[in-house]
Amino acid sequence: MKKLIIIFLATAMLVSCKKDELELFPYNQIETSQAFNTEADVTLALNGLYSGLRGMYAGDVANIMGDVLADNVIINQQGRLTLKTFGQWLYTGESTYSSFFNNGYSVVRRANAILENIDNFTAGSFKDNTKGEALAARAMIYFDMAKIFAKTYTNAAATDSVLPYVTTTDPTILPAKEPVSVFYDKVVADLEAAKLLVSTATTPNTRFNKRAVSGLLSKVYLYRGEWQKCVTASNDALGSSPEVTSLANFIKIWQDNSEEGVFFKIRNTKTDNLNSQGVNYYQTIGGQRKSEYVVEYNFKQLFTIDDIRSSAYIETSAYNGVLYNHVIKYNGRTNGDPAGVVDYKAVRGAEVLLNRAEAYFKLNNETSALADLNSLKSNRYFSFTPVSLSGTALINEIYLEHRLEMAFEGDRFFDLKRRNVPVQRDGTFGERADGTGTPYVTLSIPLGSKLYQLPYPVDELNYNTNFTQNPGY
Repeated sequence: MKKLIIIFLATAMLVSCKKDELELFPYNQIETSQAFNTEADVTLALNGLYSGLRGMYAGDVANIMGDVLADNVIINQQGRLTLKTFGQWLYTGESTYSSFFNNGYSVVRRANAILENIDNFTAGSFKDNTKGEALAARAMIYFDMAKIFAKTYTNAAATDSVLPYVTTTDPTILPAKEPVSVFYDKVVADLEAAKLLVSTATTPNTRFNKRAVSGLLSKVYLYRGEWQKCVTASNDALGSSPEVTSLANFIKIWQDNSEEGVFFKIRNTKTDNLNSQGVNYYQTIGGQRKSEYVVEYNFKQLFTIDDIRSSAYIETSAYNGVLYNHVIKYNGRTNGDPAGVVDYKAVRGAEVLLNRAEAYFKLNNETSALADLNSLKSNRYFSFTPVSLSGTALINEIYLEHRLEMAFEGDRFFDLKRRNVPVQRDGTFGERADGTGTPYVTLSIPLGSKLYQLPYPVDELNYNTNFTQNPGY
């Protein structure tokens, strides 16, 4: 698929090559016969794969897009008005989330290059782990791309399609889109295969291991509405003593001072210096926070004062004489590293536990659903007392805790879409901390609207004549 399926390898590959080799095989066109001769070569390629994930997730807008598209945040009129097109649902094929599409296929190309060559190596842990990690990375990217550009698994008809699940490095192919159900089956197949291959070790959590893959599987099965499989995958990830991050360590995980409850994260070092996660929400100007987006007034009221997430995620302070509820979740580390430079938390135990709680409820096992809910709440509220809920009140509380827990991680829009719940914003409150200011310009997306599926980049459609645009664009 044009530039998207050119071979990309880690920059370190340049260091390992002699000058004459580089002349024969340019960096972006190294033949696989030259690039995968030794375990060291494969390790470089795998490092390149993780580097690509870092650019996609820690170096772009993944941690805010799903909030901007929904109702957790509202644009600050004193900010730079970034992503305004998305906040007002004015995206088109010429102005869409093209970075995730383009970078997604580029990084998938790295995974495919590894998978096409790894079977040439001797059986053993190196081969198994490498293959499993490449499969898991490919599946994660495709799953997130499907969430953005296609209908959900449970809402799609047989005729609804999604982007092609490319599994080759062949630069000449012009693949067509494929059915949503078939695409999701491939995501599951990659993850189930990966789970059998990757290490059982829980560290380092910067590499895919069984706990990370199982946690990701729990989310995929949640999106598929396969409740028992979601419970099974969640059990595999959580074990007999679920690790959801304690009160004592919750703020620390966002400062990279604790790993508790972080099953998989994408490393972002001081050398990498990718501060996008923080800058997506605010910059510091003259010692004050100048926010791009602030917490929506109604949503802010859902955070009680004894909820640790309130202080971990939000700060109320003035910019240019006006009080705002700023998102400080990605402030950065406390060791002097640049502001906003933190690891990207991709799979957390708390989310997996909430996945299981919802699945238990859908399986009519309210006792287990309630137990999981209380387990999460006991690690988030200082004055926690167990709740006793059932029926609609129970599932609504699970949904609420999911929203609070995953706030400002780019989750909200896709969770509403998954549950077939319309986006409905309040048009009476503005962006200031007291609710004054400028309200949302656009307030709702009706169910069935094309706006739930972002358009594909038009330049891709122009090149690949077998690729078609989403309906309505």
